[in-house]
Amino acid sequence: MRIALHFLLLTSLLFAQLFTGMSLAQEAVRPGAGASTPAAKPAATALPLPVFWALLFGDETAGLASIQRIKDGWSNAYAPMLIELFGELRHPKIRNQVAQLLNRASGLGAGGAVGAVGAVGAQVNFAGWYEWLWSIDPGVHPGYAEFKASYYELIDPRFREYFANRPNTEIRLDEIRWGGVSRDGIPPLKNPKMIAAREATYLGDGDIVFGVAIDGDVRAYPKRILAWHEMVKDRIAGRDLNGIYCTLCGSMILYDPTVNGVHHELGTSGFLYRSNKLMYDHATKSMWSTLTGTPVVGALVGRGIELKPLYVVTTTWKEWKQRHPKTLVLSLDTGHQRDYSEGAAYRDYFASDKLMFNVPKLDTRLANKAEVLALRFDGARGETLAIATALLQSRRVYHDRIGTKTFVVLTDVGGANRVYETHGTEFAAWNGNEDVKDARGQIWRMHEDRLAGPDGQSLPRLPAHRAFWFGWYAAYPETRLVR
Repeated sequence: MRIALHFLLLTSLLFAQLFTGMSLAQEAVRPGAGASTPAAKPAATALPLPVFWALLFGDETAGLASIQRIKDGWSNAYAPMLIELFGELRHPKIRNQVAQLLNRASGLGAGGAVGAVGAVGAQVNFAGWYEWLWSIDPGVHPGYAEFKASYYELIDPRFREYFANRPNTEIRLDEIRWGGVSRDGIPPLKNPKMIAAREATYLGDGDIVFGVAIDGDVRAYPKRILAWHEMVKDRIAGRDLNGIYCTLCGSMILYDPTVNGVHHELGTSGFLYRSNKLMYDHATKSMWSTLTGTPVVGALVGRGIELKPLYVVTTTWKEWKQRHPKTLVLSLDTGHQRDYSEGAAYRDYFASDKLMFNVPKLDTRLANKAEVLALRFDGARGETLAIATALLQSRRVYHDRIGTKTFVVLTDVGGANRVYETHGTEFAAWNGNEDVKDARGQIWRMHEDRLAGPDGQSLPRLPAHRAFWFGWYAAYPETRLVR
């Protein structure tokens, strides 16, 4: 982390408050409901933020004195701040003391910790500390939001806008982690240059593309380009739509960012929640969940705003252009200098089952990065479904339901999964092209937006997208899995 010089002024103010006995946090720390750990300290003993800043900005003597105060008045609500500060602590003795304190609190002490050994011998286990923290309700330090606002302002002054003034939140702030970039440091593509399929000589047949076809407007967005940008804002069929690609969790979701007549201009916040990117809107600086399309931190929380997901497929360039020879496709002329060759972005990450950022809990029924088709529908709140794409490759016609909504998944040789509502109609076979045979032997025609029946019936396409299993499970641990 490179500390901005302007922040030294804030540091001076904090230390003035520390050494004159002023407190930035005099409210009570909320006890953890049902937590098996000691209750958080009451208001009289809630330590002010300058005690924690002394670990980072004070000399060794001041830092060690602060550690003693933290030990004497320990609350699990202090752990998030210590974990986030830890990587930037300069003095080896302070690092060692903080590591020992976190190991003791988390139960990862002697013989239990797995991690690197610090400069003075204490074991460092970021993943273990976070897993312990997220397994309990530690309570919330009354100044924690301000801590995050001030701390991450060191990286990008605009980060303060996310956390300042104790924002409304639907998620735990200690699960929001910095992803390593500034706001929009992964630059979105806005109204990018598109070219005809025949001009896209840079693409190989096996290259992965995200295919979109809406009201006759057909477009392909190669993964090799979107992995560098993670967001594309394009005008498709006369509508301003956003394709949001989270490389870490393997999800590409197409959203309509206009809700009740209000267009939400979105960007990449620079932060993650459970290894899934958080967006932000330009107007209010609220943070939004990529998977749910809802605001989760900030002024828009609780207003019933939810982006409408649209359908998109993950497939090969060969299969998409054969099905849609007149498709448009992203040009390499994006206005940015990147290595857009296949597999260049996140090569090591995609080649391993290891995570870059840990999550509260994993489910070993599938490999972490095994791909699933992720489904959730309006009218079946709280019910989600993950279908292993390996299963769908062998069962090209697959029937299931969520709540009262019945549907069929059709999977072609390029791996594209298309989901259609069935209203109870059973389908027996698909020729992989346009003809889908129902259980009575009637032939339906497959279109991107619907299945058209022989007697004028129409079954609509439903939104669905791919995801890595670990990312979907982290967001929806109660999801049903079919494998």
